[in-house]
Amino acid sequence: MSESDAKGLWSGRFTEATDAFVAAFSASEHYDRRLYQEDIRGSRAHARMLADCGVISADDAAAIDAGLDAIEAEIEAGGFPWDPALEDVHMNIEARLTERIGEAGKRLHTGRSRNDQIATDIRLWLRTVIDTHITLLRRFQRGLVDLAEREADTVMPGFTHLQVAQPVSFGHHMLAWYEMLVRDEARLRDARERVNQMPLGSAALAGTTFPIDRDQTCAALGFDAPTRNSLDAVSDRDFAIEFVSAAALTMTHLSRMAEELVIWASPLTGFIDLPDRFCTGSSIMPQKKNPDVAELVRGKSARVHGALHALLTLMKGQPLAYNRDNQEDKEPLFDAADALRDSLRAFADMVPALTVNRDRTRAAAREGFATATDLADYLVRQGVAFRDAHAIVGKAVAHGVAEGRDLAEMSLTELQGFSTAIGEDVFEVLTLDGSLAARDHTGGTAPAQVRRQVAAARERLGSGRTG
Repeated sequence: MSESDAKGLWSGRFTEATDAFVAAFSASEHYDRRLYQEDIRGSRAHARMLADCGVISADDAAAIDAGLDAIEAEIEAGGFPWDPALEDVHMNIEARLTERIGEAGKRLHTGRSRNDQIATDIRLWLRTVIDTHITLLRRFQRGLVDLAEREADTVMPGFTHLQVAQPVSFGHHMLAWYEMLVRDEARLRDARERVNQMPLGSAALAGTTFPIDRDQTCAALGFDAPTRNSLDAVSDRDFAIEFVSAAALTMTHLSRMAEELVIWASPLTGFIDLPDRFCTGSSIMPQKKNPDVAELVRGKSARVHGALHALLTLMKGQPLAYNRDNQEDKEPLFDAADALRDSLRAFADMVPALTVNRDRTRAAAREGFATATDLADYLVRQGVAFRDAHAIVGKAVAHGVAEGRDLAEMSLTELQGFSTAIGEDVFEVLTLDGSLAARDHTGGTAPAQVRRQVAAARERLGSGRTG
């Protein structure tokens, strides 16, 4: 298409051609072309509605529908002539449609604007994206639940401040990750409700003078309802920010998981082995097995956080209604969606396939006096006030540090030297397995509780419930 033909789509009041640099600077078709399916779908519904309302003829609507079918096939076959001079996905498709079917193609844009068109396209696209992310989240959740059940009896150290705190079940730890993902899923589902509102029919900012039927287009496109205010509808990007906000928090969770995977896979801890297919080696050190997938997910969280900041900053100074600034919404939105999708897929594939080195996790749980709180609780049950029990155990730990021995390695006589309330049954609470089993309440780390939570999670995932 010539420059004059391209100008004919929008620039009848201009007396000179757009500067070549400005044309390139303002073009977005090189990235918004990924919305072609949504753009075509919206145009089909719009054309049918216009025909049903008597705004265009049935013959024109049929020609438009057939032309859009041909264009969609052309794009998918890789033969579509994308033209930066036409600025965006909308004008490229409309120009090609007119080229194919003539005058009928020029009538497609009746009663709409690129402002409500792009707002509709993004919502259609984002709705599908959210559904894909929820599917991946659920797959990852199922993998974690399976891993939790497999490792319900596996003892590992639980940490606070990255110091050994108390023994926990490895399965319990996996269910903690699972709970993060449950909240992530709920946020995405909640955001989807606000995404699924239809701006089409708002036109540039004030609606249209044509007798359109927005409810018809709304139903045809599967939206829950038409937007209620045309000014707000064309300028609103809250739904995109809300999605990226949810994505950023999900990536924060994945980054926290990645950090632990990196630590656990280090030979210094040796808690887990990651499958070779998810790791890489070194170009110089032949012994290296690097947890690159986990590190990349941790790194990609920064991209999604950056996308959220970019969108918030993009919108904060804009007056109503649409402004060209909003062209800058798509790249951070696309990037955040892609990063989250790929990270979820990577972890859904990798994490359930890891191997736990149970001897190493158990040995690590024996370090750092992990059962000290169990001894304090034991003393409380013998009638000692908790604060006094805390002090008694603190002295016993100090003795253990000096001697290089854990509490469970001390003799009964040694322990009774700190409190006469200690009896022969104390060693039942100083074992790692006894410590786990004692926390047999809702939310506790006892293996029996882990299995109950696994069953509840499976029931939730099977029923489709979100919480």
